Amino acid sequence: MPAGLIALALGGFGIGLTEFVIAGLLPEVAADFHVDEAAAGWLISGYALAVVVGALGLTAAATRLPRKAALIGLMVLFIVGNLLSAVAPDYGTMLAGRIIAALCHGAFFGIGSVVAAGLVAPEKQARAIAVMFTGLTAANVLGVPFGTLLGQALGWRSTFWAITGIGVIALIGVALLVPASAGGRSATGLRGELSAFRSGQVWLSLAATVLGFGGMFGAFTYIAYTLTGVADFASAAVPWLLILFGLGLFAGNWAGGRLADRSIDRTLLWLLAALAVVLAAFALVAGVPAGAIIGLVLMGAFGFATVPALQLRVLSSAAHAPTLASGANIAAFNLGNALGAWLGGLTIAAGLGYTSPLWVGAAMTVGALIVVAIAAASARRSRRPGAAHASADRESALPVP
Repeated sequence: MPAGLIALALGGFGIGLTEFVIAGLLPEVAADFHVDEAAAGWLISGYALAVVVGALGLTAAATRLPRKAALIGLMVLFIVGNLLSAVAPDYGTMLAGRIIAALCHGAFFGIGSVVAAGLVAPEKQARAIAVMFTGLTAANVLGVPFGTLLGQALGWRSTFWAITGIGVIALIGVALLVPASAGGRSATGLRGELSAFRSGQVWLSLAATVLGFGGMFGAFTYIAYTLTGVADFASAAVPWLLILFGLGLFAGNWAGGRLADRSIDRTLLWLLAALAVVLAAFALVAGVPAGAIIGLVLMGAFGFATVPALQLRVLSSAAHAPTLASGANIAAFNLGNALGAWLGGLTIAAGLGYTSPLWVGAAMTVGALIVVAIAAASARRSRRPGAAHASADRESALPVP
């Protein structure tokens, strides 16, 4: 495994920790700044919105930079944002720190995906992307519980000091371990990168990401209510159950990367179909504790198994100018998160119960399955003899200039 992938994964770990750990510390932060729950919630929703802005805006701004230099700059931004959060004297400063840190999130994963693919042989590109996203899954499995415990024991600021330290280590790792040749730079500039969006395959890939990942995340948003209100678990059991969910994410990401290296579209079709079935079955058995646990783990596994394939599909569809399209796909992940959570909330508000987000997630996943089927059929029709990279369901390399 190239050492540069470890540095990218460590950066992903820090970013994932920044995104998720605040949920466990929200009561302490709100009490310290004397704000209500709604205002404190903006530390989460404001972060998510800034991720979308950064995924598009900063990635576009960085198209003329060498990709390694862009990653270093993004890690500096990440460090500044978390340092500002750690020393924030008031709520406004804390929110500003969260937004600054979030701006690097989408661009780091978008540009990092291109760099990760350039570090390995063509037949291992999806696995390389999966390694980078392993940092994100590790943040869920280990970082969030221990970050919450640290914040509760030593004060919430200690967690952000620790994240700042992780950012410094990741910055040094990227600077020393990621070869400049793997990063390269966009050969086409911003105008060329924008030309990637003329491809119908790129738009179909983005739509599949919104629907497929949004389906899983929308169901996950309300999972604590499902576990306590339907499966009758005690609230104290939820963090431990979420660790099982995180283990499912980790295993799914690992397996999904290997499957996608064989065939992107075939992998997505099977995984999305399985995820839709899992979400529907989870809704049916959620009242049985053992069934709820199995459903939770499988939802995480199949949901995150799609991530390497979804990311590599858009990279392959925009192979001549992948950087901005890659960032757009990270924005699509977060747009899907927001859409799934919003639709799930509507069904609960309508009185359909705490299993209704699971049904919404299953429906969205079926929509993603249909989109991928249409995209795969279109790619097969347009494939010319001898053009090995004409389809996302391919064995060819992703060109990384």
